[in-house]
Amino acid sequence: MTDDKTIAFIGAGSMAESIIGGLLKKHLVSPTNITVTNHSNEQRLLDIKNNFGVNTTPTPTKAVEIADIIILAMKPKHIEEAVATLKPVITENKLVLSVLAGVTTSYIEQLLDNPIPVVRVMPNTSAKVGASSTAVSSGYYAAQHHLDQAADLFSAIGTVTILEESHLDAVTGISGSGPAYFYYFVEAMSNVAKDAGLSEEKAKELIIQTIYGAAVRLQSSHLSPRDLYNEVISPGGTTEAAFQSMESNRLQESFQKAIHAAINQSKALGGSTKFNN
Repeated sequence: MTDDKTIAFIGAGSMAESIIGGLLKKHLVSPTNITVTNHSNEQRLLDIKNNFGVNTTPTPTKAVEIADIIILAMKPKHIEEAVATLKPVITENKLVLSVLAGVTTSYIEQLLDNPIPVVRVMPNTSAKVGASSTAVSSGYYAAQHHLDQAADLFSAIGTVTILEESHLDAVTGISGSGPAYFYYFVEAMSNVAKDAGLSEEKAKELIIQTIYGAAVRLQSSHLSPRDLYNEVISPGGTTEAAFQSMESNRLQESFQKAIHAAINQSKALGGSTKFNN
């Protein structure tokens, strides 16, 4: 359980905000047990404090000293500076959770230079509404109860899949960045709806239910995605016309290349700053 645990967020970006929002929405942690700090943006801290009622401080060591769980949520390029600052106050009885793309647990352990339990977590921004798809991987010094604690924490804001850390770059490209892909396609559908004369409100209602229905159908069916879309396609029909256009423009191939680009960028984020240990 985490309701009595104190949590320090090192970093106050969109991912930290999404996690905080999800945790508070589920009443898993009291806002008084959360402290947020960031590199330099005082206005950002003020906004988060006003929005969520959590504690904030410009001094990260103060946040970490009182925390049971430390969530590293800064930009990956700041990891070395952050750990150098926090290392004196990160003791072995604390759990470090990292949501940093491309940063391995072994590299964080190397920077800490102590047997500190580290668990790597890859949520997505749907955490804000309790619907994240989160992957969790254990570091060398993390025991099973640390992994369970991380899984319990993040299961309150969506689903949790425990994986070997070698798979997390793929997770970053697929589910970490995944919500943005769908928003991008929804934007295209919304633009067409507007062109066709539908109101924004009615278009949003139709599109959201269409996506939701497709997700439920996919979840409940043993059929493959190809089988499911072939169910919709009728010879000479509207869906066939759409698919002919998508196939001629090699849309699926382009989309796959885009996801591979995200995965490769996750790997590059690690390799560019010695994270690939």
